[in-house]
Formats: sequence, C-alpha cells, structure tokens
Amino acid sequence: MRAEFDDSLVTGNEMIDTQHKELIDKINKLLDSCESGRDKLVAIKTLDYLADYTDFHFSEEEKLQEEIEYPGITEHKKEHEKLRTVVKELYEMLEEEEGPSDAFVEQVNKNVIEWLYRHIKGFDRSVAEYKFMTANSERL
Repeated sequence: MRAEFDDSLVTGNEMIDTQHKELIDKINKLLDSCESGRDKLVAIKTLDYLADYTDFHFSEEEKLQEEIEYPGITEHKKEHEKLRTVVKELYEMLEEEEGPSDAFVEQVNKNVIEWLYRHIKGFDRSVAEYKFMTANSERL
C-alpha cells in the first residue's frame, strides 16, 4: 500500500498540509526502497531521511501549537512520541533481518501510514481548526 495525500487529509493550514505531503512522499520512498532489491543499506538510509523529516515536522507542529496556545498540546506531543517509537522499532527490524522483509513493509503500512492518516484526520485537523477559530473569533 502506498500512502496518498487526498482531500480527506487536508487540514486547511498550508504549512501543515505542505509538510504532510512531503512526509507522505518520504514514506513512499521508504516503501520504494523496500521493493527495489530489498537492499538493507538503502532502506536504512531512507528510514533515516524519513525520521529526520518527521522530527522536523513534529517540531514545526509543536511550535505552532505553542504559538496559538493550543489546549491539546500535551496529548499531541504524546502522539508524536508514539510514531518516534515506531520508527525505532523499524530500525530494530532492519537490524535483525537481512533487509526490509515483507513483515517490515507490513509494519510501515500498519504503524506508519495508518497512524499518520488517523493523526492528520484527528489531531492535526483539530489544531488547524483551533488556529482558524482563534484567528477569526470576531467573525464567529
């Protein structure tokens, strides 16, 4: 399964949406690296790239939440930590196996893509809506 950015993932916040598109691109590159010869080194380097971008994105989201005094920031940070844990587990899988196995790809689909979809549609959309409401409170 490849990740796809569609209308159901639009939060309405341009910065967040742009970064989500990039994050999905990184996930797909990881999946592509798994399919093309199942080279362990390529998969590790691609996972590194995904982990780095994920950290950047989470940092940007959390900065935005602090700026707008988002009341759900603590829970949101906990959700971000869940994905960081998943990425560590993916590194462990790559180390234990000869390369990116079918089980590894299954974990990327289940624990990265599905997590990301739920996170965007719930947590991130909530942040974008809160930001919009606070910025436009005089019109509501």
